[in-house]
Amino acid sequence: MSETLKLVKDLIARRSVTPEDIGCQELMITRLEAIGFSVERLRFGEVDNFWARRGTNEPLYAFAGHTDVVPSGPESNWKYPPFEPTVDDGMLYGRGAADMKGSLAAMITACERFIAEHPKHTGSIGFLITSDEEGPAIDGTVKVVEHLEARGEKMTGCLVGEPSSTKRVGDVIKNGRRGSLGGKLIVHGVQGHVAYPHLAKNPIHLAAPALAELTGAQWDAGNDFFPATTFQISNINGGTGTTNVIPGELAVWFNFRFSTEVTPGELQRQVKAILDRHGLDYDLKWELSGQPFLTASGELVAAACAAVEAVSGQTPELSTAGGTSDGRFIAPTGAQVLELGPLNATIHKVNECVSVADLDLLSQMYERILQELLLA
Repeated sequence: MSETLKLVKDLIARRSVTPEDIGCQELMITRLEAIGFSVERLRFGEVDNFWARRGTNEPLYAFAGHTDVVPSGPESNWKYPPFEPTVDDGMLYGRGAADMKGSLAAMITACERFIAEHPKHTGSIGFLITSDEEGPAIDGTVKVVEHLEARGEKMTGCLVGEPSSTKRVGDVIKNGRRGSLGGKLIVHGVQGHVAYPHLAKNPIHLAAPALAELTGAQWDAGNDFFPATTFQISNINGGTGTTNVIPGELAVWFNFRFSTEVTPGELQRQVKAILDRHGLDYDLKWELSGQPFLTASGELVAAACAAVEAVSGQTPELSTAGGTSDGRFIAPTGAQVLELGPLNATIHKVNECVSVADLDLLSQMYERILQELLLA
């Protein structure tokens, strides 16, 4: 059994459902301190985080990730108990195997081998680890970044271990992410009896043309790195639960995943213009979850692509598709940010799993990235 597999099994066995950590970070800290890292334990609110660094010189390249996992759902639906890591036919089953305890283990073992071979490497290696990525993400990476920024400690680059791969480990590297802007819309009407519509105002009827315009609008055309901005209605609710009452309000929740071609302010103004043009009486609250970010080129991109090619013989695709990640909190500091991890086919699902062989390949890729970046 490889060191990477041993470590990830130890991590999966800890029931670290967000925002709990259940000792995962202490397990990592013990391994990192043993190879010369200085560690700061950073607890914000009810969330455990840590920042570890080996070296004092620039450049500073860091690994980032999270020890928290999403709930398993009914454990009876799983092939094997989700917090009892089990290997079957070359696959490791367990909650967090792919998202992202497998990556965390690969990062640690990659560093152990690299430092054993190159104890006097140039620059510095960092680890930014949180247990608040799958939850609200309020007291996790964003707070650690603020802590580092306050004292002027800046990462040159950061590799996030999110599961980026599609068919083969390393086939996709995420070199950016779209922004996420959510809206909660309440359209006001007048409640009444369905037999007397002239005495009421049906907010569903009133809002329908505006919603049709919103869903049909083209917000931008995207660019060479990002697809066009998308608008999706995620929740809609109106009515009292009966068939003979016109509702007084309609609630509509929606989300934009947006490119660098448009700003949150521009999207908000366009939505308001459409709602106003249809004469709606409404309240609208916005929530910006993250700005888009992009690492189009640089030392980290070159090192990651070279590492994947050296280990697996394939040329990775650079992509900005998918959801958000904690990279959105790190990129604004000026750091180059990439995401490279195992296959994402089973993340958040029942029977989440990862190939045992892929874990070792991923660890080799991480080690090769360190070699590309920190050997003079």
